[in-house]
Amino acid sequence: MTTFSLCMIVRNEEAVLSRCLDSLKDLMDEIIIVDTGSTDGTKEIAAKYTDFIYDYTWIDDFAAARNFAFEKAHCDYIYSADADEVLDAVNQKRLAMLKKAMLPEIEIVQMHYLTQEKDRTTQNFADEYRPKLFKRLRTFTWIHPVHETVRLNPVVFDSDIEILHLPQSKHSKRDFTIFTKVYEKDGTLPPELFHMYARELFICGTPEDFSDARVIAQNIFESNAEKEDWDILQEALCILSHCYYLQNDSATFFNFAFKALHDFPCSEICYDIGMHFEEIGDIKEACYWYETALNEATAAIDARTGDDWPRARLSKLKKNL
Repeated sequence: MTTFSLCMIVRNEEAVLSRCLDSLKDLMDEIIIVDTGSTDGTKEIAAKYTDFIYDYTWIDDFAAARNFAFEKAHCDYIYSADADEVLDAVNQKRLAMLKKAMLPEIEIVQMHYLTQEKDRTTQNFADEYRPKLFKRLRTFTWIHPVHETVRLNPVVFDSDIEILHLPQSKHSKRDFTIFTKVYEKDGTLPPELFHMYARELFICGTPEDFSDARVIAQNIFESNAEKEDWDILQEALCILSHCYYLQNDSATFFNFAFKALHDFPCSEICYDIGMHFEEIGDIKEACYWYETALNEATAAIDARTGDDWPRARLSKLKKNL
């Protein structure tokens, strides 16, 4: 039968670690815990489940910590879990069935990641696929009967397994600190990281977080303007316009908002314009922009600005017209 290594990085997880490990321990052939500096009873709890506990000096880099954990694994596949995740009884059975029937050519297994709206930091949806199970050693296979080449793309299996994400609290402040450190070190953020930064800002950022993001977004916008990288430009303009909206700087807000609307009619901008006109008492104009956000524009970052939020504002305002 296929063997599984559970690899986790943890820090101060005594409130949730047992819950996670109890749901996984019978499915794993080895459990590897990498502690990044706990000051509570996390390591003592981990010791009840495994002898493979390693200390790792935290350097504000989750990828480095996970790579360290993966290097300690010995089994066929590595299951990557966070301490605030749980597999219920139904999904334990699903994972057990997958383990028995795993085809050797599968290199990555994706699983449904379920997060309640109140706990989301980056995702717009309650259910999204995430890669969770990884083949430890990858083999290379030649493909095509002529002009043969090595298959480079991994074989990915989308499973029906559902992981419950039940965090004790959000970690956005920690994440924003890491985003800022990466920017200060490299002078920019890679596109995929800037995309996650934008999503986390819009879903759980405070006005102070947006204020801190202004310089980063301005730099990203200016450095990508000539490249015409439309996705990044749209996200940068959304951040900049919302930042100035929160600061009640109407002139600069509309400057960035109209730049965005010229090429990117996104619901985030339309919704903020609607909020502006509602706040100054122009209800008719506010309704126009809420309807535009709802029916004409597309969300670039936060799906709520193109659905639930303008719908709720319209419902309230139209009762007073």
